[in-house]
Amino acid sequence: MEKLEVVDVVDENKEDWKGRKALKLEYGGMGAAVLILVMIGFENLGTFSLAVNSVPYFSGIMHYSIPDAANMLTNYMGTGYILAIPVAILADTWIGRYRTVLISGVFEFLGLALITAQAHYSSLTPPSCNVYDITAHCKTPNSGQEALLYIGLYLLAFGSAGAKASLPSHGADQFDETDPEEARKMSTFFNTLLLAVCMGGAVSLTFIVWIQINKGWDWGFGIGTIAILLGIIIFAAGLPLYRFRVGQGTNDFVEIMQVYVAAILNKNLLLPEDPAELYEINQDKEASVEIEFLPHRDFLRFLDRAAIQVKHDVESEKPPSPWKLCRVTQVENAKIVLSMIPIFCCTIIMTLCLAQLQTFSIQQGYTMDTTFTKHFHIPPASLPIIPICFLIITVPIYDRIFVPVMRKITGIPTGVTHLQRIGVGLVLSCISMAVAAIVEVKRKRVARDNNMLDAVPILMPPLPISTFWLSFQYFIFGIADMFTYVGLLQFFYSEAPKGLKSTSTCFLWSSMALGYFASTIVVKSVNGATKHITRSGGWLAGNNINRNHLNLFYLFLSIVSLLNFFIYLVVSTRYKYRSQSPSVPAANSKK
Repeated sequence: MEKLEVVDVVDENKEDWKGRKALKLEYGGMGAAVLILVMIGFENLGTFSLAVNSVPYFSGIMHYSIPDAANMLTNYMGTGYILAIPVAILADTWIGRYRTVLISGVFEFLGLALITAQAHYSSLTPPSCNVYDITAHCKTPNSGQEALLYIGLYLLAFGSAGAKASLPSHGADQFDETDPEEARKMSTFFNTLLLAVCMGGAVSLTFIVWIQINKGWDWGFGIGTIAILLGIIIFAAGLPLYRFRVGQGTNDFVEIMQVYVAAILNKNLLLPEDPAELYEINQDKEASVEIEFLPHRDFLRFLDRAAIQVKHDVESEKPPSPWKLCRVTQVENAKIVLSMIPIFCCTIIMTLCLAQLQTFSIQQGYTMDTTFTKHFHIPPASLPIIPICFLIITVPIYDRIFVPVMRKITGIPTGVTHLQRIGVGLVLSCISMAVAAIVEVKRKRVARDNNMLDAVPILMPPLPISTFWLSFQYFIFGIADMFTYVGLLQFFYSEAPKGLKSTSTCFLWSSMALGYFASTIVVKSVNGATKHITRSGGWLAGNNINRNHLNLFYLFLSIVSLLNFFIYLVVSTRYKYRSQSPSVPAANSKK
């Protein structure tokens, strides 16, 4: 009984800040997780406005063309997401998540501080000029000014990557997933995490954007810098309260890479007819250690070559090289990851569409009537507040009402499968782009009917059409977000190998990164392909959004999204769930 009591109050998989076994009553839990949620909220408060309102800064203050400014934003966003993968590996293997968050926070603070300084001092920006006046010859940033901008942006991107990679996982570390009571609290933490992201984003999209437009870019960036600093201080203060998962020195990412390398090196070996001849460690011998064992599955057989034992390896007393011989469990984990890649690829197009709402749609808003009430005008960059507020309201309804009802109908614990949820989001993103094309047609018709095709945004009266017409595309895409991105997180977490669950969110971040990078390529390719068939020099060329063909670009993206959805249907119906593995123990363990 005494032993059971000790196990009940100690999280065996975590340590406290002094390296001792973490006592559940003293360390971790929701009390410590709240500090992590506050950090997440402040981090989003400080940086979220950059994702939606930096194009006007890049074009209006730094004098980049609108397509170049849009590409700068998507490259910055993509870098922040793609760097989350190597940072997560470093955090899980060597540095630890707490230190990673602190280091990343410092990088974010320095990056945003540099951008704030550049926005404040006129000597660090090009001379003031109206880039929308075709007769003006606005100077672009010199090499020093451009270098300072890029250093600040990519310091911020690196810091953001560390926060994405480590904050959710460190929050989950505050709970013992083997304890049913704490497992329920962990679920509450993840739901509250989404709320913290939305709350921070809501403040950033309203208050920070308003400050940037009405008080100055330096004030907006400066408040964001202070928010990140406060988040770092509050997060660091929780050191005596946190539970810590110690770095293992090895990582499942590395083990999966070993499978691919070994399969290539063994490409000339013949696959045995009996899978029991493949290599596996002695399961009985390792019974005292928590090691994952997976049974062999008869698909992607070419990876099985990584587990083929040759006579030399069997007779040798030295342990086999992990880059030439891998366990069956390693191979099965590698198969799982490889089979998830087609699903992963089908979600890239959705982020490509999201990038347009964060760039070109904001520019549309600056040409439209932003009147909300008689004395209040809503900044176009604040329009994404509509889907965020909708998510704050809808996510609890989805979790508490929709899921239980669908659970009774389908018998699936989550109401619908993760892949079905992702598919719904992909359809909605296609509809969002189609709606965006229709709204742009209407906006341009209003400009043409009122002889305002060459109207200069901000300096001249806006078009007599409300900016709230853009809310339709944002609203639909917000629903798509709830389905696809949350569905992806659940899918990757449930299907990922045991050792990758803590960093499985990086699959989502890398999907988004590729979507942002794809946006840059698509924008340049479309401009190049349509350069000689349009008067404007390309569908998206120039700073006059009234003269280009954004409606055709949106329609193109809607068609691409529809084709992508049909591909997803084929891929998802052929996917073999991890739960489809045989339930019997692996027969190929070597005694």
